[in-house]
Amino acid sequence: MANLIYSAIASLDGFTADDTGDFDWAAPDEEVLAFVNDRERPVGTYLCGRRMYQTMIYWETASIGEDEPAVVRDYARIWQAAEKVVYSSTLDAASSARTRLEREFAPDAVRRLKEAAGRDVTVRGPQLAAQALAAGLVDECHLLLNPVVVSGGTRALPAGLHLELELLDERRFGNGVVYLRYRVG
Repeated sequence: MANLIYSAIASLDGFTADDTGDFDWAAPDEEVLAFVNDRERPVGTYLCGRRMYQTMIYWETASIGEDEPAVVRDYARIWQAAEKVVYSSTLDAASSARTRLEREFAPDAVRRLKEAAGRDVTVRGPQLAAQALAAGLVDECHLLLNPVVVSGGTRALPAGLHLELELLDERRFGNGVVYLRYRVG
């Protein structure tokens, strides 16, 4: 059975975007992106909410010419090779290859996906992740904490949910970003 991993880039105070929706401060440098690429390579399927999908769709057609850094070209290839499931009640159709549109998050369907998947599955977007966490589907949380405090906005982890976590790995990067990998107990 594949793991379901919640992966997020957040501020030190736990937000994926500030109260105006800005997340420019979260852009990874080459060292962090190379690490992310290594973590994403084993992922076979991305589960995305509409907003996260619309942000990530950039990678579907991203220029991967020689003028781009190798880590950027690598990430584009990783995104393009993966299956994507987008949960949205408002999108008419998905605009990327290897993408299926679902109208609502169905925990039983995600359980079946995990059981059948030969590669890990990752959930992207804090609202969708909150549903997966509440349903007890998430096996691991991978957090990249940036050295910035935004004091409000979109929470990386949902309020009101108690989780026991076991630290599996950690890493510090030259730009002050800290990676934390937890098993959800």
